[in-house]
Amino acid sequence: MSQATGTFEVKITPDPAGAEFGRMAIDKTFSGELSGTSKGEMLSAMGSGEGSGVYVAIERVTGTLNGKKGTFVLHHRGVMTRGVQEHAVDVVPDSGTDELKGLTGSMKITITEGKHFYEFRYSVAE
Repeated sequence: MSQATGTFEVKITPDPAGAEFGRMAIDKTFSGELSGTSKGEMLSAMGSGEGSGVYVAIERVTGTLNGKKGTFVLHHRGVMTRGVQEHAVDVVPDSGTDELKGLTGSMKITITEGKHFYEFRYSVAE
């Protein structure tokens, strides 16, 4: 497994048509060992308890990963139970293109003082 780290900026735009669920467009710019942009969609729903909810998202990343160019899709799923967060971000199987064909992996996202960081553990089949 290889690893890439860096930061990203995200812009989330609510979709006013999403009545029962929160629906948002995602635009990201990645910096660091993964350099590029992504576009995606997120759905969310809140539970009746304080600090409880769920989200799912998919985003297509276009860029360069440690010198290899291509695109791939990330699948997000997260649950917050009374303020305790769990989330997973994984590469969609067989979604890599060009030099990223055969990409597998998962990404950890952390937010510190409002800044987003990623840690991406991955491999690319030869």
